[in-house]
Amino acid sequence: MQFIMKKIGISFIFALLGAIVLSLATSCDRVADGEYTLHLLTTNDVHGNWFDSSYTDNNQKRSLFSISYSVNHLRDSVGEDNVILVDGGDCLQGDNAAFMYNYVDTVGDHLFARLAAYMKYDAVTVGNHDIETGHAVYDAVRADLEERGIPFLGGNAIKTDATTTEEEAKSKGYKFSERYFDTFKIVEKGGLKVAILGYSNPNMKAWLDESIFGGMYFVSLIPLVQQDVDKIRKKYKPQVVIVAVHSGTGNGDGSSLESQGLDLFKTLKGVDFLICSHDHRQFIKKSDTMCLINSGSHAKNIGHGILKIKVEKGKIASKELEADLIPVKMHKVDTTMRRIFRKEYLEVRAFTNTEIGTLVRNMRTRDAYQGMSDYVNFIHTVSFWHSDADISIAAPLTFNKEIEKGTLVYNDLFTIYPFENQMFVINMTGKEVKDYLEQSYDQWVTRDIPGHVLKIQRSDDLRNSQNGWSFIKRSYNFDSAGGINYTVDISKPMGQRINILSMASGEPFKADTTYKVAMTSYRASGGGELLDKCGIVTDKINERIVQKYPEYREIIYQYIQEKKVVDPDSIGNQKVIGHWEFVPKKMAQLAIKKDMDLLFPIK
Repeated sequence: MQFIMKKIGISFIFALLGAIVLSLATSCDRVADGEYTLHLLTTNDVHGNWFDSSYTDNNQKRSLFSISYSVNHLRDSVGEDNVILVDGGDCLQGDNAAFMYNYVDTVGDHLFARLAAYMKYDAVTVGNHDIETGHAVYDAVRADLEERGIPFLGGNAIKTDATTTEEEAKSKGYKFSERYFDTFKIVEKGGLKVAILGYSNPNMKAWLDESIFGGMYFVSLIPLVQQDVDKIRKKYKPQVVIVAVHSGTGNGDGSSLESQGLDLFKTLKGVDFLICSHDHRQFIKKSDTMCLINSGSHAKNIGHGILKIKVEKGKIASKELEADLIPVKMHKVDTTMRRIFRKEYLEVRAFTNTEIGTLVRNMRTRDAYQGMSDYVNFIHTVSFWHSDADISIAAPLTFNKEIEKGTLVYNDLFTIYPFENQMFVINMTGKEVKDYLEQSYDQWVTRDIPGHVLKIQRSDDLRNSQNGWSFIKRSYNFDSAGGINYTVDISKPMGQRINILSMASGEPFKADTTYKVAMTSYRASGGGELLDKCGIVTDKINERIVQKYPEYREIIYQYIQEKKVVDPDSIGNQKVIGHWEFVPKKMAQLAIKKDMDLLFPIK
């Protein structure tokens, strides 16, 4: 027997035994008579909020530690076997800890996999920002999760060497063997068989360079999810089906590939719970047969679904579903989890407090909404410093933060540049640059809202913690240009607002001249649809790419390492970055100040 164990391998025997058990379980669709209650707990878009303390001032924050406390409390109340825990994706990006374990401390198993195993997640979904980390990261995380029995689900990521075409899939569906990630997991909970299916966002190529997800492509969730549900229900006969999609809730009108949540909710059959994510929208919707749950983002809430099943004569006689959101209390934490992962927290804190340079003047990100700002000037300056671009395009990617003057530490880079976007340089004609800016400022300013210049509305925006007033459009699409001199006329309609006077050097700006334009890989790949709206087909962007550079945060770090000091004079040199302003100047300044006071009232 010892010889056989050595020859075949212990892992193989365990796998074989598991397959036999699963085969026996799936061969029988009967379940004991009685009443069953299952609780589904969901998280999504945690964005690296793993630890409960910040890294510079030890302020407490919502985190996986807080979520674990609430999960444990429910498990203790109803029994661990009656609780299912699923994550909806975007777990590997957005915080210093995620960055460190993605790119700095890469020896050993990934920290997120260890955290997820401690919390006993049943499944984790692949988000677009998880793919953004690159193959080396998400492939390693997938392996580390699977080693702990947790699937990394992304059933709409199809291997590029798959023989089935997308058109064929619409009629007969893809084989599970053609998927890059796992599509589903069958678990037994509380005496019931549960199928958990997971899918990533199908709009991936609109945000990321295809080299990031080489070896796969992403297809629409419709009709794929229904096809998969039908296959799994037929083969495994689960009593409960849960679908987790890293897709926004959307409007349910079929118009958005990025946000297909409500489209699925309206059309899916044979599904009990639909978990949505991606858009950070706190949302619950219930029908007679299904609940849609989107818990929001950044560990603020836990999605909670309750399923009550009555079984008579071995068959399901009735189902009752409910859903709500459980607010996460940041001061209630899993102290055992905190103790176990204390060493990792201290390592992240030490790394992110490494001194890297000096900032001469406070830098506020929100200043970018009212004109030129040190914050965006800095990004333009870095773009020109690192490349031979003629023009730089950049937006405020952090909504409302302030970096205080004095010593800069690595932690400040996550405020200046929170995403893993590369710098791309592409060719654009002068006319295309002008049209692009028209589209960008149309996201930002308006003539059509009486009494306002900024395109704002009286509405809360939970995504940006805005109460009272908020931008109608997403501020990370408010691109301005460096390297040219231009004005934005608030009194004119879109198409007539932008007047480009010259290059920053004073040389003429010409509509028919081709310029090298620096921008993020997100934008070049179609993010925000600004390039597409000005006539540049991002599906063919490779024909325009002149150069690809590393991630912006790394380039900013290199700049600070070389220059040592970041001051308004060096990053605001108009001979390099040019100048732009809203006109008529006096009217614009007064009106925009009123709008800014609404958006950011003095407390």
